[in-house]
Amino acid sequence: MDFNVVERSPFARIARIVLKSKNVAMVLGKSIHLSGVSRDVFLQDEGWVAHELCHIRQFREHGYLRFLWLYLLESMRVGYYNNKYEVEARLEGMKHRRHMSPALRAASAIEPKDVPLPADTKRSSDEKHLDKGLLDKGRRTDR
Repeated sequence: MDFNVVERSPFARIARIVLKSKNVAMVLGKSIHLSGVSRDVFLQDEGWVAHELCHIRQFREHGYLRFLWLYLLESMRVGYYNNKYEVEARLEGMKHRRHMSPALRAASAIEPKDVPLPADTKRSSDEKHLDKGLLDKGRRTDR
């Protein structure tokens, strides 16, 4: 598959800030934009490359502007993490692991505490205060 890699991309930098992540790879058309990671390090990660190549295929299948629109609508509807295009790409990124030995698979496993939550799944302080207020209110009615 034909693709370009753009290091220190301003587009990926914006995504990195929004996602509050140490590094980001994102696809626009057939270019993989990187921020916080070098081209060499990115290309050594077979799963990550497979994930981004899936997005390149999605752009090719749907067309550039149409895919951007579909991706945006899906993200607004269900959030980044549940976006069907992200789910498909995550599955593609994990396929290479089935050929690994169990020991190597365990050694390369991502620990949930090391992976930042997508921005749309984090609870705001208002939601936390609302929950606490409802909990306190519930205690008062039980008396």
